[in-house]
Amino acid sequence: MQIFFHIGRFFLLMRTTFRRPEKWKLFFRLMVTEIDKIGVQSVGIVALLSLFMGAVICLQTAAQIESGWIPLYTVGFTVRQTMILEFAPTIIPVIMAGKVGSNIASEIGTMRITEQIDALDIMGVNSAGYLILPKIVAAVIIFPFLIIGSMFLGVTAGAIIGELANVIPLADYEVGIQYDFNTFQVAYALIKTTVFAFIIVSVSAYHGYHTKGGALEVGHSSTQAVVYSIVLIMVTNLLLTQLLLT
Repeated sequence: MQIFFHIGRFFLLMRTTFRRPEKWKLFFRLMVTEIDKIGVQSVGIVALLSLFMGAVICLQTAAQIESGWIPLYTVGFTVRQTMILEFAPTIIPVIMAGKVGSNIASEIGTMRITEQIDALDIMGVNSAGYLILPKIVAAVIIFPFLIIGSMFLGVTAGAIIGELANVIPLADYEVGIQYDFNTFQVAYALIKTTVFAFIIVSVSAYHGYHTKGGALEVGHSSTQAVVYSIVLIMVTNLLLTQLLLT
C-alpha cells in the first residue's frame, strides 16, 4: 500500500506545482536560471559521452562486418540508428538523472530540513510552484536541445573515427547515415526526451520536498530520487516504444 501512498502524494504535489505563478517576471527569471543549471552546465558531460559513444559504435560495428558480406554503409546506418533511437534519448537522460536529479533532490531537501520551505508557506508563497515549476519547465525546454546535440556529435564522431582509423570511407559512411532515414524517429526521440525530462525533475523534486530529518535523510532522498527516476525512465521507455514504433 505504500506505493499508492507515494503515487497519491506525488500527484497532489504536482497539482499544487502547476498552479498559475503569482509573478510571471519572477517565474521567467527562475526558469532562465534553471535552464543554465540543468542544461548549459550539462553540455560538457553530454558532449563527451556522445563523442566517445559514437566513435565506439562505429569501431565495434566495423569490426563485426569484416567478412565482406555486409556492405560498409551499415556502419553509418548503425551509428545513426543507435544514437537517434536509444543512446541520445534514453541513456543521456539516465545519466542526467544522476547529475541533475540528485542535485535537485538535495537542494530542495536541504531547504526542507532547514525550514526554508516552511517559511515560504507561512508567507503565503506557493512553495511547490516557486521551487519546482521553473525546474520542470526549464528541463522540458532544454533537454531536447541537449539530445539533438548528442545525436549530431555521436554521428559526427563516428564519421571522424571511421576516417582516421581507416575502417570506413567517408562516402560510405554518408550513404549509411542517409539510408532509409525516417524523420519520425527523431520526433520519437524528442517525445521520449520531453517525458523523461519531466520524470527526472518531478520525481527528484518530490523526494526532496518530502524529506524529513537531517543531512543523512537528504542524502537518502537524493539516492532514492536517482533510483526511482531511472526505473521510471526504463518503464516509460518501453511503453513509449510500444506505443510509437509498433
